[in-house]
Amino acid sequence: MVGLENELLYVGVGLLLGGFGFAAVADLRDREVTDLLWQVLGVLGLVVGALAVAPGGELPLALWIVVGALVLEHMFAWDERLGGWVEHHANLLELVAYVAVVAIVAGAAVRVGVSSSGVPLTIVAVLATVLFARALFEAGALYGGADAKALMIAGILVPLFPSPWLWSPSALVPVTSVVPFAVDLLMNAALISVVIPLALAVRNLARGEFRSVRGFTGYSMPVSELPQRFVWVRDPAVPPLSEDDEPAETSEEDRQRRIAIANELTARGVSRVWVTPQVPFLVLMALGALTALLVGNLVVDLIALV
Repeated sequence: MVGLENELLYVGVGLLLGGFGFAAVADLRDREVTDLLWQVLGVLGLVVGALAVAPGGELPLALWIVVGALVLEHMFAWDERLGGWVEHHANLLELVAYVAVVAIVAGAAVRVGVSSSGVPLTIVAVLATVLFARALFEAGALYGGADAKALMIAGILVPLFPSPWLWSPSALVPVTSVVPFAVDLLMNAALISVVIPLALAVRNLARGEFRSVRGFTGYSMPVSELPQRFVWVRDPAVPPLSEDDEPAETSEEDRQRRIAIANELTARGVSRVWVTPQVPFLVLMALGALTALLVGNLVVDLIALV
């Protein structure tokens, strides 16, 4: 059985690397990833995970399906498709689903314990990942819905990965064996993201444009290049283009808004602007996943070395 579990784990790892690689390319190119990717990966993760826990009996399988369904409901626009009363009360229904799933898993854990034949630790890890991702999204700590979905998908594909391929301090094994893989992934991505402000600072210093703190957060560019760049204009400030000017929901809407901003600034005689890049966070998450598979949680590893 252990051999089958390991084989299925590596199937999940393969799906994770392939899916996140595709998402990283799409995010870098378009700053947009199709929901179909997350839907396919979510369904495959549900199936692979079910095969992994099934040898433990009916209870682990049933609990996996319940938790997996909670993951999948984030990947499909079920409220829009059903419409009417369901769409109007979607947030309430989702809250009820969260409470119900947490209650079911917690109740089962209290009654039969956490074990392969009771409540597998992988199920706890997936549920913790969903709650973690949703909390970060609601707090605005993630760049958008795609990042939260990616984190949940990472959780269902690879709930736990206690033994990195290359190296991990032996003293950390008790910790890495219970920390959800998605948490390692995200912490690695956050650490890797430190490179971005440093790179911006180097670029601005080389061009003689470094100005205090903002030298770490942006750079200047010609107004004419705005339509081709994924950036936010910071200086000069651009007033709302219309009364109903709202944040863009798609990359094309964002491009059209940058075109309108470029036209507005050109009409005002502005030739250069200070901008902040729109970071393709899924690229960082893909790198975070790869490093987590290779060496584990970089942040915890560094702390252990110190």
